[in-house]
Amino acid sequence: MEKRYVVENLAEIEPVPCPCGMTRRAFVNTVGGAATYHVVAIKKDAQLHYHKERFEIYHVLEGTGVMELDGDRIPVGPGSVIFIAAGCRHRAVGQLTVANVSVPGFDPRDEWFD
Repeated sequence: MEKRYVVENLAEIEPVPCPCGMTRRAFVNTVGGAATYHVVAIKKDAQLHYHKERFEIYHVLEGTGVMELDGDRIPVGPGSVIFIAAGCRHRAVGQLTVANVSVPGFDPRDEWFD
């Protein structure tokens, strides 16, 4: 029987650059592209961006800072969880580590910048 689960170890995934800093992405090539899970080390000058086809959930694991969401600036810290709908221009500002769930899964063709 085919397994109905996938296990990945983020420590074994090489970090790659993203508009927010450096990210480790799990499940990029699995589960039919339904979702991906990222842990992102936010850089100070994260780029404002948006996605046309997917939503994201950010969970702040470490640090404090601000989420810019369609022009609003929301203070965040450990335990903050943010739902970001498709089309919402966003970026994290500060020294933060966030977990990010993307639905559907990450696709570099769906990163847009003004």
